[in-house]
Amino acid sequence: MKRISILAAVIAAAIPFSAIAHKQWLVPSSTVLAGKDVWITVDAAISNALYYPDHNPMRLDNVVITAPDGSTHKPQNPATGKYRSVFDVQLAQQGTYRIANVNAGVSARWDTPESLAAAKAAKDAPAPAAGGMGGAPRGGMLRNASAEDLATRIPKDAVNVTVTEGIGRVETFATNGSPSEIKATGKGLELVPVTHPNDLFAGEAATFRFMVDGQPAAGLEIEIIRGGTRYRNAQEEIKATTDPKGEFSVTWTEAGMYWLETATTDSKTSVPQAKQRRLSYVGTFEVLPQ
Repeated sequence: MKRISILAAVIAAAIPFSAIAHKQWLVPSSTVLAGKDVWITVDAAISNALYYPDHNPMRLDNVVITAPDGSTHKPQNPATGKYRSVFDVQLAQQGTYRIANVNAGVSARWDTPESLAAAKAAKDAPAPAAGGMGGAPRGGMLRNASAEDLATRIPKDAVNVTVTEGIGRVETFATNGSPSEIKATGKGLELVPVTHPNDLFAGEAATFRFMVDGQPAAGLEIEIIRGGTRYRNAQEEIKATTDPKGEFSVTWTEAGMYWLETATTDSKTSVPQAKQRRLSYVGTFEVLPQ
């Protein structure tokens, strides 16, 4: 037992932080189907290992399913457990369904004279305004705040106030029959396929385009990881960067479910109090064998 504990500690010390950071994901039971009464089940979670639910379930409040004709639908038979949520999707139409959890909102954090005094008394500096690990508790925090909340719920004596706007998209795709076009919403950071996301095969290259508010997003750093990380020692990340057209290409080394993540920031906020907008994207893509 002692030798196992020591080995575990050594392995943990050798793993980069990105490898153990919590990852959000939606994973469909199937991505390519054909028929008249077609259903899939989708798992939704936040975990350390891909795609192994071991941390928290994903909330389903903001899950939107976009059908091939552009109509939107809510998840069917939703349920949330200790480590994962689950829901069903009926692929009633022919074509591609976009299944996405989109979270958009404004958050605020601040200190107060009382919190600063408590920190000083404890000889412990307060956490930085952007939030961080350790330090004394902050004076307060708001999530999903409206412009009215920012004006009325932050104390008049608050200091070190930071207001941030965020738009995050976690999504996957499933097709009944022949693939159909996936249109951009023009809001936030989103993937616009050049290669269809349900037409991916091991050994072949695929090209994707990223856009921010409908415009090409150049210089984005992309990270791609094949699922099943619990059962191998290395993450085996694939790295890429978008070109001036917002595009990048990847050659899939083997079949499986792949997790793709990217993020960026800008100053195009919808509320004047927010000086920064954080944009993030996570997608799950199934790569099939030849």
